[in-house]
Amino acid sequence: MPENKLYLPEGLRPPAEWSLSALQAAQTAGTILEAPVQRCDVDRTLHLALGSIAGRIPRREVLSPWISGADRDIALLSRVGKPACFVVTDIRADEKGAPVALLSRRAAQERALDAFLETLVPGAVVTAVVTHLVPFGAFLDIGCGIVAMLPLERISVSRISSPQDRFQVGQKILAAVASIDRQTRRFTMTHRELLGTWLENASYFQPGETVRGIVRSVKEYGTFIELAPNLSGLADTRENLQPGDGVSVYIKSIRPDRMKIKLQIIEKLPGTATPPLIRYQITDGVLDHWIYSPPGCEKPVVETVFRESSE
Repeated sequence: MPENKLYLPEGLRPPAEWSLSALQAAQTAGTILEAPVQRCDVDRTLHLALGSIAGRIPRREVLSPWISGADRDIALLSRVGKPACFVVTDIRADEKGAPVALLSRRAAQERALDAFLETLVPGAVVTAVVTHLVPFGAFLDIGCGIVAMLPLERISVSRISSPQDRFQVGQKILAAVASIDRQTRRFTMTHRELLGTWLENASYFQPGETVRGIVRSVKEYGTFIELAPNLSGLADTRENLQPGDGVSVYIKSIRPDRMKIKLQIIEKLPGTATPPLIRYQITDGVLDHWIYSPPGCEKPVVETVFRESSE
């Protein structure tokens, strides 16, 4: 199983029982729960419906202190309509005598972050949810709303111009820890290593087949066509093609010794190209050394060595 199974990203926890006795038991045990945020009032308190019991996360308990300033308000307001993890800190009666559960998302986040800093190492595979897409990469929730950065160049071996070419917000994915800055308590993630080696991806294709692909770049010497997130081939340049176009291609040859797939473009396909299915070859554990290139390949070796920073 992924290494963050005890502290899942928000939105992935199973439904909980919302009886008063269940909430009291959760408070005693310190259990991390999750429910959608219904509204944010003028005091920036988040309101949640825990079955028939009202739940409230005061402003100071919504976010951990490493988020501050305008970013803190934006992050707080953006929780409305989305799930939030929390622990129960108190259960009181309102002015009508009805129970109200006081909750802390911050406490859940700090517990998760402390656990990650203690247990996760570079190469550890985790479950993540895409929270934001920016030109330089994707932000991921790696557990209880802890956000980590996945740089664009680490998304896949097949080069893409935008993270939207591979992901959408809210998508559940797998990722591996690339590095940990223990001073700033920040994680940088990687994704491409989980998608398999050149040989693993090439094994799904054979010379003589005609398959779908996506144009990723057009050069004077040829057009790069993505067949899978970690596999591209080269075809002769053809007019009226641009990155993002879907095409059908004939596979002329597959050369592991040169890490090369020669393609012939049959035609441009109508409509919007659908990104190739993400097929994970690695789904759990801790990576130490990943080699993408085939054995004996003439080209420089493409690899990743996972190690803890000495700084």
